[in-house]
Amino acid sequence: MLLSSNNTQQHAYIIQVSYRYQRNHVSNYKELKRRQRAERDMYPQNLSLRVHRALSWLNKSELCDDDDSKFIFLWIAFNSAYAQEFDQRQHYGEQGLYGKFLEKLITCDQREQLHNLVWDEYSNTIRVILGNEFILQAYWDYHAGRITEDSWKNERSKAKVAANKALSQNDTAKVLSILFSRLYTLRNQLIHGGATYLSSANRQQLKDCCSILEKLVPSIIEIMMDSADKIWGEAVYPLINHN
Repeated sequence: MLLSSNNTQQHAYIIQVSYRYQRNHVSNYKELKRRQRAERDMYPQNLSLRVHRALSWLNKSELCDDDDSKFIFLWIAFNSAYAQEFDQRQHYGEQGLYGKFLEKLITCDQREQLHNLVWDEYSNTIRVILGNEFILQAYWDYHAGRITEDSWKNERSKAKVAANKALSQNDTAKVLSILFSRLYTLRNQLIHGGATYLSSANRQQLKDCCSILEKLVPSIIEIMMDSADKIWGEAVYPLINHN
């Protein structure tokens, strides 16, 4: 299903008139769902399915009253937005895939939502996350005996330097790539059973990661909706109509 020129113009008009939010505004599920219902007939089928799925998990995350569940559902929402077919995962790897996805989001982000979010949150949440060794994979590689103590500490220092440099150069995609590498480590800890539900041992990093992800995920979904004319790829496990 392709957007006609009339539909594209109508879509652009809806964006320009109805969704001029202030810099710090992050849409919630209800706002995004209301918009999705108004626009979904104009979306290509693959984007429509991605947005529909991502919003369903975002909704679930907003209903959670514990950070363990909230983080998992936010990650599933993110995964629903960027997931690609298996052969591409083999070629790029999971982190490579969402790295490519983040780069594309930046190029589509006409309102600079992600740039503003990174700039506003860097001195607070993002800086704290980057300084937390418990969500740095190299830290766990050291404790598993795979690398030296100097190596993991060097990895942490390099990431901080790279993030600061990227921020100074307005390279939002690079900052997000470094940030998501930490979020991915936490994701692995939770999904692969490397953490205890409601454990006091990992509360702070989980709280910090939820705080940034609950702002990033709605912004990501909204950018995709803003850019319905772009190619987002076929959705994995597409809806099969047997009729």
